Amino acid sequence: MQTYDVIIVGGGPCGLAAGIEAAKAGLSHLILEMGSLTESIRQYPRRMRFFSTAENIEIGGLPFAISDVKAGRDEALQYYRKAAAYYHLNFELFKEVWAVRKEADWFVVTTTAGEHFQARKVIMATGYFTRPRWLNIPGENLPHVSHYYDEPFKYSFTNVVIIGGSNSAVEAALELYRHDVHITVVHRGDDFRSTVKYWLVPDVKNRVKEGKIKTAFNACVTQIKEKSVLINDLKTGTETELPADFVLVLTGYIPDADLLRRCGIELDPVTQVPTYNKENFETTVPGLYVCGTVMAGIYTEKVFIENGREHAQAIIDHIMGREVHKVAELIQRI
Repeated sequence: MQTYDVIIVGGGPCGLAAGIEAAKAGLSHLILEMGSLTESIRQYPRRMRFFSTAENIEIGGLPFAISDVKAGRDEALQYYRKAAAYYHLNFELFKEVWAVRKEADWFVVTTTAGEHFQARKVIMATGYFTRPRWLNIPGENLPHVSHYYDEPFKYSFTNVVIIGGSNSAVEAALELYRHDVHITVVHRGDDFRSTVKYWLVPDVKNRVKEGKIKTAFNACVTQIKEKSVLINDLKTGTETELPADFVLVLTGYIPDADLLRRCGIELDPVTQVPTYNKENFETTVPGLYVCGTVMAGIYTEKVFIENGREHAQAIIDHIMGREVHKVAELIQRI
């Protein structure tokens, strides 16, 4: 079994940033990714643009040169692919990690296919986008239901119910409305979430006011049928049925808590935030680190590429025994 100085679990931007820092430090490394390179970004809506400006999602000191201020999905995929190639990062794709266990001075990383890899240190950078928040309601697994939104053309001239009231739900609703889709947004709150991007708020609210996007606030979907959904009014208890050719459950995503527990990482039972050192990101398992959005637990809006990429340098500094790069970031609010 080949042994590495560092194994990084997750090939998203933060995992790549950790690989780059390891390579710059002369450490042998391996990045294990359950899908394609930057799989989470590949699953983003095809015409999505990042909230952060391009320079704030750069990694490895490589300029992210684009004609606009904010990058789109395809530009980001190209940039991170080029960054991985530039630093000659060592990775194995479509390798889903099942568990990490420590044996004496080494870690053994096991995949779902039964493969084993060995390293002195392990960095968990698995993010959260592969784990949708399931509502656990009847019909949620039907073929016309999806927890991801990709592009609008599939849905033109159909009835689509969107469950959720955050950025992903609002962006999907606006794009679908502009492609001749009949939209109803169902959300538990009495309005869209306060965290919705500020430039989207007047647009979506005006479309609602015009009746072009319908809403059912203070409501929840209790059942999904083949051509409709059942909605319960949380204030009155009244149940109504809406036509639905497609249902988009855009209620967010969470880190894989089961995987983290199988690796021996302690999690807060309520928030699912792992226990780790706030300066060097080492967990209660010596030599095992968390990096990027995987450390956010249920607070996924607190950690993103812009601040998560900084964890990599601090982690590698600690591994190398150097003065640890100070990370000033939103994670301290958790």
